[in-house]
Amino acid sequence: MTRSALASRYASALVDVATGPKSAVDPHQVLSELRSFEDVFAGSVELRNALTSPSVSPARKRAVVGRIGENLGVSRIARNFLFVLTDHRRIATLGEVLEAFDLLLDERLGFTRAEISSARELNQPQRDAVSHELERLTGKKMRMRFAVNGELLGGLVARLGSTVYDGSVRGQLQALGKRLAAE
Repeated sequence: MTRSALASRYASALVDVATGPKSAVDPHQVLSELRSFEDVFAGSVELRNALTSPSVSPARKRAVVGRIGENLGVSRIARNFLFVLTDHRRIATLGEVLEAFDLLLDERLGFTRAEISSARELNQPQRDAVSHELERLTGKKMRMRFAVNGELLGGLVARLGSTVYDGSVRGQLQALGKRLAAE
């Protein structure tokens, strides 16, 4: 099984638990708590070595994860998930699991992700207008990530999965060129 398939399985299980009817925590809070742990894990070579080394006993690893989780104020669901990853020797995939969890959580909550590239930084009213228009076009709620692309002359390009809406000046000029050539 590939590493990303493995990460997706763990993420799917976590989404099921975090969004389940018996869950008393906000799934976004669980993600935030796990990202805090990931920051500590990524920032310490000693911790990474201890939690990924087969020579450290599982009980010792659990004690370390429990202590760090306690210091970070991690919820029971997040702490238990970290224990599962540690017990199955998958703690090194935490970052990948969290990315998959974030995507699955958005899907489960009915959001679509959009990556917007524009020639210059968009102000808040412009961002709101883009979001409103994409929601109108797709009929879905949007989670948007904005970036500036210096290669664009003007306008913007929106990517929603494999669908691209090209409203850039270059894209419009190319479309006009194709129409004129066809006539």
